[in-house]
Amino acid sequence: MDAIRNALGPVGIWSMELRGASRPQVREAAAELDELGYRALWIPGLDGKGALDDLGHLLASAPRATVALGVLSIWGHDPAALGDRMIAFDTSYGPRALLGLGISNAHSAANAGQDYGSPTVSMGRFLDGLDTAPHPVAVDRRMLGALGPKMVDLAVARTSGWHPFLVTPEYTAGQRARVGSAPVVAPHLAVVLDRDPARARAAARDGIGMFIGFPAYRANLTRLGFGEQDLVPGGSDRLIDALVAWGDLDDVARRVQAHLDAGADHVTLHVLRSQPDDGGDLPLPQWRELASLLPALTRGATA
Repeated sequence: MDAIRNALGPVGIWSMELRGASRPQVREAAAELDELGYRALWIPGLDGKGALDDLGHLLASAPRATVALGVLSIWGHDPAALGDRMIAFDTSYGPRALLGLGISNAHSAANAGQDYGSPTVSMGRFLDGLDTAPHPVAVDRRMLGALGPKMVDLAVARTSGWHPFLVTPEYTAGQRARVGSAPVVAPHLAVVLDRDPARARAAARDGIGMFIGFPAYRANLTRLGFGEQDLVPGGSDRLIDALVAWGDLDDVARRVQAHLDAGADHVTLHVLRSQPDDGGDLPLPQWRELASLLPALTRGATA
């Protein structure tokens, strides 16, 4: 999987704000991120609507970057149609799109008129569809949104790797030791550029706190040693400090490097803002600041 590792680089940007990429200001921001040296841009699938259109707009706007869906729920999507879109992207922009897939939840499956079933069986069936589509999606062009060992093992067997959300470096180290060096591991890392603990933690809770209540994340955080006192609404200070890189640029650099040293191939930085700034509805000032870390982190990841 060296090709995808090289394409992603050690650090990318994960952003909800890059959805709605038909807007000129989003396309301009993507172009600037490309110029700043970010080699990968990640967008969430959210409810799936418009995600592939946004992927195309970002590929057009950031001509050197890999653009990844992190992640698209499989429910309501047809594998053959996804294969058709991926080949169309390749034809127009070169092979720079990365398809991240997630199992979501039973409610999403029911809304799509489908049976959730066993998560790994349902995901495996969807991957079968990608393999047998008129335009198959190659193994190295897809990843899974995985946390637990069963879904991680499926990702290792049938994709380029996985993109875990709300994890610590200890998670990556443990999984890397378990599955070996071959798969790509690309964890999400929320970032707050603010040295004030109260403001930074408040911004973190606003940005990711709701996910702590989701069963899959709670189960994984429990496996990582966090207890009920940590898994309160919004998360305890201990949990927030373990999951979120907050502080100044040096603090963030240390946290990113900790993930890379633990065995991550690529870290996706999700900027959360603690105060209003002049970036409008896009965290442009923070993205520009973080870009100054790229050379050092590149050296650290390849040393």
